[in-house]
Amino acid sequence: MGDLPTVGTQVGPEYLLLLRNTRLSSFGTSAMDRIKSRRVSKFITFSSDPITMDSFPKLKLWYQQHQKCICSTLSGLVSGTPVHQIVDALLTMMFRKINRSSHPVTPATSGSSNSSASGTDESSIRIKVPAWDILEATPFVLDAALTACAHGRLSPRELATGLKDLADYLPATLATMVSYFSAEVTRGIWKPAFMNGTDWPSPAANLSIVEQQIKKILAATGVDMPRLAVGGSAPATLPLPFAALISLTITYKLDKASERALTLIGPALNALAAGCPWPCNPILASLWAQKVKRWSDYLVFSASQTVFHHNGDAVVQLLKSCFTSTLGLSSSHVYSNGGVGALLGHGFGSHFSGGITPVAPGILYLRVHRSVRDVMFMTEEILSILMLSVRDIASSGLPRERVEKLKKTKYGMRYGQVSLTAAMARVRLAASLGASLVWISGGSSLVQSLIKETLPSWFISGHGLDQEGRESGGMVAMLGGYAVAYFAVLCGTFAWGVDSASPASKQRPKVLGVHLEFLASAIDGKISLGCDWAMWRAYVSGFVSLMVACTQKWVLEVDVEVLKRLSKGLRHWNEEELALALLGLGGIGAMGAAAELVVECEF
Repeated sequence: MGDLPTVGTQVGPEYLLLLRNTRLSSFGTSAMDRIKSRRVSKFITFSSDPITMDSFPKLKLWYQQHQKCICSTLSGLVSGTPVHQIVDALLTMMFRKINRSSHPVTPATSGSSNSSASGTDESSIRIKVPAWDILEATPFVLDAALTACAHGRLSPRELATGLKDLADYLPATLATMVSYFSAEVTRGIWKPAFMNGTDWPSPAANLSIVEQQIKKILAATGVDMPRLAVGGSAPATLPLPFAALISLTITYKLDKASERALTLIGPALNALAAGCPWPCNPILASLWAQKVKRWSDYLVFSASQTVFHHNGDAVVQLLKSCFTSTLGLSSSHVYSNGGVGALLGHGFGSHFSGGITPVAPGILYLRVHRSVRDVMFMTEEILSILMLSVRDIASSGLPRERVEKLKKTKYGMRYGQVSLTAAMARVRLAASLGASLVWISGGSSLVQSLIKETLPSWFISGHGLDQEGRESGGMVAMLGGYAVAYFAVLCGTFAWGVDSASPASKQRPKVLGVHLEFLASAIDGKISLGCDWAMWRAYVSGFVSLMVACTQKWVLEVDVEVLKRLSKGLRHWNEEELALALLGLGGIGAMGAAAELVVECEF
């Protein structure tokens, strides 16, 4: 089940109604809201009273049955009931030719009836039965049709045609089809469908071309794609429900009448293919590229994003590419100048490479980050890549041979080999990128985990610099400490803001207090650190300096005793001015300690 997507996680009607009620309860309190209300009331009137699902009994009943269909296998269809009669009538309508044969398509019931509705009964039900009742019966219809196809009583072509007839009869059933087939793919109980061109459509005509195009797109971004293996000359396979859904979409013509259906099914197909075992998405792209050649570029680009769902190493490679392109450390001439333009590109089609438009790494990450399975590992990977970037910045982009020669000299890498001002500017850029990637990947929860858990364990375990970085001299360690300080503070500002205006700022005192307690305890010698001492000192000084200069309200939320301990440690490092500035922002409780520091240091 690891390769399959979860279902039932979409936003439901209860959430939408709750959101509506919450928005309306706070609407009208400001002058701007009253102006908007008067403007809208000219065209539409609506009640501001809370609305619940009980206001829509038919919708509530259908939604409950819809959720049951997603969460568990179908059961409870009793022979002779109105639902069973509707199911029989719909199956008769969908598979008229099959029902005339000796093997009619019938639903599985808890009774023993094999009867199907006559043409007259079907016509009368089509006229008299409400749409809600048809939607209630649709999952049983789909289950019966898919079962018949799996047992050979229904050909794939007949299945696709019957599904199309049902969707044409009541377009709302398309939503049920998407949910049902997605749920069945997740359950993994159906035999695979062989896309051999005889029973099911074959992608063989251009599957290898799609593979090569995916490789070129990712290679231009600095990512290696895993081998697309479909068993040599053996036909590609798809989960049976997924193959049925693809076949349904292929039956549609590309016209205005079909646009609404394809708009609904298209995104669901992409999401489902991304979660299915490799290479389902390339197969989907191949099949649809055969139908609509002008969509080929978009389909291949969508398929290329699936790599990151199945391969964690590819995600790390993409993150590295984001850093190297932004900092101008990439060997590619496209990204050699660095900056935001290299990260996000200059527009689609601004440059070409081998007939393929390379996708800027930042744009690609924005498209794929939601499909990353283990978000919690991202912070450590970003920290590791940040340190590698700092090491490259410290070498000032010199060739590796030159760096090795400098290491072997008496004093190693000297400060004169690289401008400290220029290096700090690039370090800040790298830290800004790292913080942005953390925030985009996991939001405030990932930032909270970073500051409370990841950073303390990272400093204790000593992952800051590898042996090569330690040998490069104190400059790499110092730049690394400042980089992590910028990175941590920027992550905090993204999550909580610099003041107390955001509701998320309520989480800040607890998280920040835990982190500063760790800093104070490590300075006091209560915690043993495994990182480089120069890096640790640069981190503490940088973190406190940024709080004093940029996030002064954070300091007021920290326990005064912790501030005093931090101030004492800074004084031992000859950082008296920074220690005094920290106490000066600590409120009334820190005034006494600040006065003592002024007297002792003779400011």
